[in-house]
Amino acid sequence: MAFASGSVIRNATNLSNNLLRSFSTSIKTAQHNNHLQTQEYLEANSFIGSWQAPKNPKEAQARLARLRREYAKQVKQVRKNYIQEVELLRLEREQKDEAKKEALRVANEERKKLKAEAAKVRAEERKVADEEFRLTLVKERAEKLEHWRMMEKKREEKKKEKKELLRRQSSMWVDENKLEEKLLEAIVNTITL
Repeated sequence: MAFASGSVIRNATNLSNNLLRSFSTSIKTAQHNNHLQTQEYLEANSFIGSWQAPKNPKEAQARLARLRREYAKQVKQVRKNYIQEVELLRLEREQKDEAKKEALRVANEERKKLKAEAAKVRAEERKVADEEFRLTLVKERAEKLEHWRMMEKKREEKKKEKKELLRRQSSMWVDENKLEEKLLEAIVNTITL
């Protein structure tokens, strides 16, 4: 009898709460209402409404003590189950965290490896470019040196030609009858030596 009246009261309370909440326009409240409507309650405990007053007070105390012990056992079992569930959830969370950490570590290692390989490739390219630049510089310097040597050689040849010309001109024997003519020509046409 007590079981039925508790159920009726609970249903009436839920109905009145739902009616009051139905006037609300909040989405969150609507979701909460939906949760309340789909909520599955545990079965009523066998202790509720099972008490029948015995005639003897000692018998009543013994029954009450037995009911309390059974209830304490059930509560202890529920707590144990709850602790196990919480522990399982904690272990599951730790495993997920470890898996995430491992995935991040692997991704970081892979990224570092790729970064190192890219740096290695860039270093090789830089080394090749430096070598090409060095060879180009050596080639240009060799060309400049060769050009400078050619120019020096030409200058030396011109100097030698001038000296030879001057030596030939100065070593010419002039006849006496042409001497006056040469002197006059030298005075009129001065050649810079």
